[in-house]
Amino acid sequence: MKIAIFGQYYQNNTAEIVTKVVQFLEAKSISIAFENSFLKILQEKNIITNEYPSYSNYAELDSDFEALISIGGDGTILKAATFIRDKNIPIIGINAGRLGFLATVQFENIETLLQKVLIKDYIISKRSLLSVKTNPEYQNFKDLDFALNEVTVARKDTTSMITIETSLNGEYLTSYWADGLIVSTPTGSTGYSLSCGGPVLTPEVASFVVTPMAPHNLNARPLVITDDTEIELKISGREEQFLISLDSRIAAVSKETTVYIRKAPFTISIIEFKEETFLNTIRKKLLWGADKRN
Repeated sequence: MKIAIFGQYYQNNTAEIVTKVVQFLEAKSISIAFENSFLKILQEKNIITNEYPSYSNYAELDSDFEALISIGGDGTILKAATFIRDKNIPIIGINAGRLGFLATVQFENIETLLQKVLIKDYIISKRSLLSVKTNPEYQNFKDLDFALNEVTVARKDTTSMITIETSLNGEYLTSYWADGLIVSTPTGSTGYSLSCGGPVLTPEVASFVVTPMAPHNLNARPLVITDDTEIELKISGREEQFLISLDSRIAAVSKETTVYIRKAPFTISIIEFKEETFLNTIRKKLLWGADKRN
């Protein structure tokens, strides 16, 4: 069995997590490969002293891996998705951050839940993604043209709002006068969209959410649409450029650019355990059912 390990940063508990994961996997004779940049960080900190195979891009991460262990927060899983893409390697998120809706495995449960991976006692949650095309085309979106959480268009060098003319499947919807617009997947519904007043969607819902950011027209509300909808956005404003972000990747484009957003042709697999289901996670993270009067 082969397992990939991915991370982005060194945090206070990274050493403890990596040590526990490596010791467990090696005791089970599991082959390990580290993402190259993360491995260098761990070697510089003397957390890893042995030599391990490594990978540095999508092409080097082959589909023979049983799983990819992401060590960090939800942002680390979003980055890991750019390595996996359509290879259908499931991701296990070990939480080394703060608020994790995707990275749900806690330090004290690492060995117990990794054992469940070895005997395949888990659930695969298939997560839909968004794909972006622009007219004219931009090189930034040639290769990594997808997002697991959300696609956002937003103002760039101004405090003035932008106007976002929005059409769904070729039919005009409305023109949002706002700081920007978020198109979110069910996975991303607990992220930026939620902060801007959007609804929470369960991961298996075949829908996307269109959420305006600080709209001037106060009757503009988040809209849930089916995930087979093609969204067309035309942006106008005082400045010559606006921003497009795909999860954490961001680019500035000219305001004459038309943005097309639709469902990506592949999914990302997230490993879930009975102990850490989506409903259990969201109940804990959002303090649902907690009586704050006590």
